[in-house]
Amino acid sequence: MTAALRIAHLVDVPETAPTLARWFVEEWEPWYGPDGAGDPEADLAACASRNALPICLVALAKDGNTLGTAALKTESVGSETGAGPWLAALLVGPQHRGLGIGTALVDAIEAEARRLGFPAIYCSADASAGILKRRGWQAIGTTESLRGTIAIFCRRL
Repeated sequence: MTAALRIAHLVDVPETAPTLARWFVEEWEPWYGPDGAGDPEADLAACASRNALPICLVALAKDGNTLGTAALKTESVGSETGAGPWLAALLVGPQHRGLGIGTALVDAIEAEARRLGFPAIYCSADASAGILKRRGWQAIGTTESLRGTIAIFCRRL
Protein backbone atom coordinates (compact mmCIF):
# COMPACT_ATOMS: atom_id res chain seq x y z
CA MET A 1 0.00 0.00 0.00
CA THR A 2 2.71 2.52 0.89
CA ALA A 3 4.01 2.63 -2.70
CA ALA A 4 0.59 3.83 -3.83
CA LEU A 5 0.31 6.69 -1.37
CA ARG A 6 1.32 10.32 -1.53
CA ILE A 7 2.10 12.52 1.46
CA ALA A 8 1.23 16.20 1.21
CA HIS A 9 1.15 19.22 3.48
CA LEU A 10 -2.34 19.94 4.79
CA VAL A 11 -2.08 23.47 3.40
CA ASP A 12 -1.98 21.89 -0.09
CA VAL A 13 -4.97 19.56 0.50
CA PRO A 14 -7.39 21.54 2.70
CA GLU A 15 -10.30 19.44 1.45
CA THR A 16 -9.04 16.62 3.69
CA ALA A 17 -9.61 18.62 6.90
CA PRO A 18 -13.28 17.60 7.45
CA THR A 19 -12.38 13.89 7.29
CA LEU A 20 -9.41 14.40 9.61
CA ALA A 21 -11.52 16.41 12.08
CA ARG A 22 -14.12 13.61 12.17
CA TRP A 23 -11.39 11.02 12.77
CA PHE A 24 -9.91 13.17 15.58
CA VAL A 25 -13.27 13.19 17.37
CA GLU A 26 -13.70 9.43 16.90
CA GLU A 27 -10.16 8.55 18.03
CA TRP A 28 -9.64 11.08 20.81
CA GLU A 29 -13.21 11.60 22.04
CA PRO A 30 -12.22 12.61 25.61
CA TRP A 31 -10.33 15.60 24.15
CA TYR A 32 -12.19 16.42 20.92
CA GLY A 33 -15.65 15.13 21.81
CA PRO A 34 -18.55 17.26 23.03
CA ASP A 35 -17.26 17.35 26.63
CA GLY A 36 -13.60 17.84 25.70
CA ALA A 37 -11.53 20.99 25.53
CA GLY A 38 -10.17 20.32 22.02
CA ASP A 39 -11.27 21.84 18.73
CA PRO A 40 -10.19 19.62 15.82
CA GLU A 41 -10.98 22.20 13.14
CA ALA A 42 -8.93 24.89 14.91
CA ASP A 43 -6.04 22.49 15.54
CA LEU A 44 -5.97 21.49 11.87
CA ALA A 45 -6.22 25.11 10.70
CA ALA A 46 -3.25 26.00 12.92
CA CYS A 47 -1.17 23.33 11.15
CA ALA A 48 -1.63 24.76 7.65
CA SER A 49 2.04 25.60 7.09
CA ARG A 50 5.00 24.27 5.15
CA ASN A 51 7.90 25.98 6.93
CA ALA A 52 6.90 26.82 10.49
CA LEU A 53 5.54 24.68 13.30
CA PRO A 54 2.94 23.33 13.61
CA ILE A 55 3.00 21.44 10.30
CA CYS A 56 0.46 18.79 9.37
CA LEU A 57 1.05 16.10 6.76
CA VAL A 58 -1.68 14.04 5.12
CA ALA A 59 -1.35 10.59 3.52
CA LEU A 60 -3.46 10.24 0.39
CA ALA A 61 -4.32 7.27 -1.78
CA LYS A 62 -3.65 7.39 -5.50
CA ASP A 63 -7.33 8.25 -6.01
CA GLY A 64 -7.07 11.17 -3.56
CA ASN A 65 -8.84 9.52 -0.61
CA THR A 66 -7.54 10.53 2.81
CA LEU A 67 -5.63 7.73 4.54
CA GLY A 68 -4.04 9.34 7.59
CA THR A 69 -2.22 12.27 9.11
CA ALA A 70 0.60 13.32 11.42
CA ALA A 71 1.84 16.65 12.70
CA LEU A 72 5.09 18.21 13.86
CA LYS A 73 4.31 20.61 16.71
CA THR A 74 5.98 22.61 19.44
CA GLU A 75 3.62 21.18 22.07
CA SER A 76 1.94 17.87 22.71
CA VAL A 77 1.18 15.55 25.59
CA GLY A 78 4.56 15.35 27.28
CA SER A 79 5.84 18.78 26.28
CA GLU A 80 5.71 19.74 29.94
CA THR A 81 9.10 17.97 30.07
CA GLY A 82 10.57 20.86 28.08
CA ALA A 83 11.51 18.68 25.12
CA GLY A 84 10.40 19.25 21.56
CA PRO A 85 9.42 19.45 18.77
CA TRP A 86 6.78 16.73 18.84
CA LEU A 87 5.41 14.18 16.43
CA ALA A 88 1.72 14.45 17.28
CA ALA A 89 -1.72 13.55 15.99
CA LEU A 90 -0.48 10.41 14.23
CA LEU A 91 -3.67 8.84 12.98
CA VAL A 92 -4.56 6.43 10.21
CA GLY A 93 -8.17 5.94 9.21
CA PRO A 94 -9.56 2.76 10.81
CA GLN A 95 -10.12 1.04 7.46
CA HIS A 96 -6.51 1.75 6.37
CA ARG A 97 -4.59 0.49 9.39
CA GLY A 98 -1.98 -2.23 9.15
CA LEU A 99 -0.86 -1.21 5.65
CA GLY A 100 2.29 0.75 6.50
CA ILE A 101 0.67 4.18 6.31
CA GLY A 102 1.56 5.09 9.90
CA THR A 103 5.17 4.15 9.27
CA ALA A 104 5.22 6.25 6.09
CA LEU A 105 3.82 9.22 8.02
CA VAL A 106 6.43 8.87 10.78
CA ASP A 107 9.15 8.71 8.12
CA ALA A 108 7.76 11.88 6.50
CA ILE A 109 7.62 13.74 9.84
CA GLU A 110 11.22 12.73 10.55
CA ALA A 111 12.19 14.12 7.12
CA GLU A 112 10.31 17.37 7.83
CA ALA A 113 12.12 17.75 11.16
CA ARG A 114 15.49 17.19 9.45
CA ARG A 115 14.57 19.68 6.72
CA LEU A 116 13.77 22.27 9.38
CA GLY A 117 17.08 21.64 11.16
CA PHE A 118 15.91 19.95 14.36
CA PRO A 119 18.47 17.61 15.96
CA ALA A 120 15.79 15.41 17.56
CA ILE A 121 12.04 14.97 17.81
CA TYR A 122 9.82 13.55 20.53
CA CYS A 123 6.52 11.71 20.69
CA SER A 124 4.20 10.62 23.46
CA ALA A 125 2.62 7.41 22.29
CA ASP A 126 0.42 4.52 23.22
CA ALA A 127 -1.06 2.93 20.10
CA SER A 128 1.82 4.05 17.85
CA ALA A 129 4.61 2.90 20.19
CA GLY A 130 5.31 -0.18 18.05
CA ILE A 131 5.99 1.93 14.95
CA LEU A 132 8.35 4.19 16.87
CA LYS A 133 10.28 1.27 18.39
CA ARG A 134 10.67 -0.40 14.97
CA ARG A 135 12.07 2.89 13.59
CA GLY A 136 14.70 3.18 16.33
CA TRP A 137 13.02 5.70 18.63
CA GLN A 138 14.14 5.43 22.26
CA ALA A 139 11.74 5.43 25.23
CA ILE A 140 12.92 8.18 27.60
CA GLY A 141 10.11 8.45 30.15
CA THR A 142 6.38 8.57 30.69
CA THR A 143 3.64 11.16 31.03
CA GLU A 144 -0.03 11.19 31.87
CA SER A 145 -2.73 11.63 29.24
CA LEU A 146 -6.49 11.35 29.16
CA ARG A 147 -5.86 7.69 28.27
CA GLY A 148 -3.59 7.11 31.30
CA THR A 149 0.17 6.70 31.51
CA ILE A 150 1.90 6.75 28.12
CA ALA A 151 5.52 6.54 27.01
CA ILE A 152 7.62 9.43 25.75
CA PHE A 153 9.99 8.60 22.90
CA CYS A 154 12.91 10.46 21.31
CA ARG A 155 14.45 10.13 17.86
CA ARG A 156 17.85 11.72 17.22
CA LEU A 157 18.02 12.88 13.63
